[in-house]
This record gives sequence, C-alpha cells and structure tokens, in this order.
Amino acid sequence: MHMIGPHTSIAGGLQNALISAHELGANALGMFTKNQRQWKAKPLDPEEIALFVKTCESLDFSSSQILVHDSYLINLANPDSVKRRQSLDAFIDELKRVEQLGLKLLNFHPGSHLNQVDAREGLRLVAESLDIALSETGNAIAVIENTAGQGSNLGSNFEELAYLYEQCRTQERVGFCIDTCHAHAAGYNLGSIEEFEKAIARFDTLIGLDKLRGMHLNDAKEPAASRLDRHESLGKGTIGWPTFEHIASDRRFEHIPLVLETIDTELWKAEVFRLRWGTP
Repeated sequence: MHMIGPHTSIAGGLQNALISAHELGANALGMFTKNQRQWKAKPLDPEEIALFVKTCESLDFSSSQILVHDSYLINLANPDSVKRRQSLDAFIDELKRVEQLGLKLLNFHPGSHLNQVDAREGLRLVAESLDIALSETGNAIAVIENTAGQGSNLGSNFEELAYLYEQCRTQERVGFCIDTCHAHAAGYNLGSIEEFEKAIARFDTLIGLDKLRGMHLNDAKEPAASRLDRHESLGKGTIGWPTFEHIASDRRFEHIPLVLETIDTELWKAEVFRLRWGTP
C-alpha cells in the first residue's frame, strides 16, 4: 500500500503533526522538527522525544513513513565559508534531531551558488558539506530535493543532481525526493502520464530509482518550464489528477512517503482519500 499524507504542523508539540495526519486519513506525512525559519531551536528534551515515539507507535507511523524537512535558511552551497559553516552546523543539528526522534529521512534543498561561483563548484560545496555532516551523525539519510530553477538555485535538473551524488563519498546515506511542481516548473512536463514516464525514466538512467526516498506531490499554478515554484492543489493546476493517480497506483513508489504540500489545507482529506482509495 502506498504511503500518502500531507506536511502537517508541529504547533503545540511535535506529536501534533502525527495526530493531524492520522485524522486526515493519512499513512505518511511530512514535518519539521523545529521552526523552519530560525537558525537555532532549543534541544529536544527526553519527555518530548518519548511522547513523539509513543504517538508514532500508537498511530502506527514508522520511520519510513515520515519525511522530515530541514530549515529553509540552510544553504550548503554558500560560497562564503563562514556562512556555509553556519548552514552546516544547522544541518548537522537537523540530522541529529531526526535521529533522536527515531526517524531516518531528512529532506533538504541543495542550495544556491548566489551567482558567486559556477554551478559545478556550488554542487561540489554541497557534497563536501554533506560528507562532513554525515560523518558527524549516525544513520539518518540526507534526502536531496529537486528545485524549480529559480535564480541561482541548484538542482533543478537531474543532471545536476546526478553530479552532486557523484561527488558524495557517503553515498549510502544520500537519497532523493522528486517534487512534482518543481520538476514541472524546471521543464519536465508532468502534465500527462506519458511525459511523467519520460521524466522518471531520465531520473532512473542518471541516478536510479533505488535512490528515490520520497516524493512531494504538488500540482503547479504555472505552466511547465516556468521556473516558478508555485504549488497548487491537486487537479487545480497544470499537471492534473491523471499524473498523481498514476503515481499513487504505481508499485515503484509504494515504499516511499508521498507527501502533499498543496496549498488548500481544507482539501487535504479529500486529496489523501482520492490518492489512497480512488474517487468515491
């Protein structure tokens, strides 16, 4: 059975992300472990960790069903060594928080070269940072998310992601997350099942589907190749329901979390139901 659910809020306690997902009929979820717009957060305390683990057990959520997202501030490609170190320290903390909670998947964006170095140098800096972070943590997997291609952001095409992966020494702890809106915006037209299959075949050739550790299922407000990261509710954008229903019924994606980051939270329950069980 496919693992499907939205990215839910941790307001009021980390366990509330689990409770909200369960109430929406989800069997997977995305979440943060701290305020995503702050560099630092207070350490997780033992009671907080215990409550989270207990809630996971009571609601039947395993570590393979939860895709944690890191802070939006982190940029492991920053050419400024001092600022990159700040990002690296924050990323290491994010990995450790994931491990403390008994989870294993930390999703992150490759970052931006800020037009100060070329793309390959930026990707090399990300790989270097990843190797350091993974050497200082236990077993969490760093899950690299593709981007929409805005500005100087890295990782909008599978060639860049493949190059980044090749530069990593700790490849066994590196995976990938395909965001459908980002891929569509970057030029992989996902507006039909046929076009989706072309894109996923390209990913498989360059990187390998065995490295895919999650997906973000988002429709797109803007047309393919717009390079604009504008999420939309499923079926209300330029990708459309057929592609998402195809993903949710494809056995290749059965054992990874498929996480909704769609914009209308009032539609989450219906979106989850349709993806899991089909149209009522």
